[in-house]
Amino acid sequence: MNTEAIWTFITTQGASFGLKVIGALVAWVIGRWLIGMAQRLVTSALTRGGKMDATLSKYLVSILGVLLNIVLILAILDMFGVRTTSFAALLAGAGLAIGTAWGGLLTHFAAGVFLQVMRPYRVGDYICAGGVTGTVRELGLFGTVLVTPDNTFTLVGNNKVLSDNIQNFSTLPFRRVDAVAKVANGVDVNQAIDLLKAELARIPNVSAEQPPDVEILQFTPEGPLLAVRPYTHTDHYWQVYFDTHRAVVRVFGAAGYPTPELPVAHRTIGPAQAA
Repeated sequence: MNTEAIWTFITTQGASFGLKVIGALVAWVIGRWLIGMAQRLVTSALTRGGKMDATLSKYLVSILGVLLNIVLILAILDMFGVRTTSFAALLAGAGLAIGTAWGGLLTHFAAGVFLQVMRPYRVGDYICAGGVTGTVRELGLFGTVLVTPDNTFTLVGNNKVLSDNIQNFSTLPFRRVDAVAKVANGVDVNQAIDLLKAELARIPNVSAEQPPDVEILQFTPEGPLLAVRPYTHTDHYWQVYFDTHRAVVRVFGAAGYPTPELPVAHRTIGPAQAA
């Protein structure tokens, strides 16, 4: 290491370079604050009156944020004497790695445009996309932000979303809640079905348009297994799901149904019992 050259640089240009670094940091902080304020103002303008769709407005704001950040970076580089043409040449000389990464970003950007046109989901919808299930918070420039049921922030690339299956649980007015209940041998199955249907209809947020389904799903050695399937909007899915299980316990307990037990002929005989 040439310490003399370093010392010469510090003594001759160190102060000027230090001022440039401080100026760049100040410009970055102020620029980021101004960009955030601009995005908030544009968001407020686009959503005022509820005329602009929330999904599209967030997408446009994300594009604005990316463009303003690029302008800010170029302005800071210009403070160090790096001109736009030099910056472009620097990127061009970075090689295949940057080109490949930029190509990947372009595919996500193009997929985001298609998603805006096709509209398979909107902000607030509960979907499964790219192998992730959650509520859509934002359809961004390069990715879709989902909040999973365990409250985890997840960013899924738009190209991955578009190239995979998309399930939207919020599009239709209701969805089916799947639960099962087993009744013991000897219990009047038809009576159990009628009691469950009546109780399910009283659960809050169960769809009145589509009556609950309670049918025999299969026969087991302990007794018939019932499919218990009320319908509700996806916003109330888990509330109805848990209330359905409570309803099964409440109905069977009030009716005095015994707990299903494995018949003696199907029980495993242990060494003590065999003796």
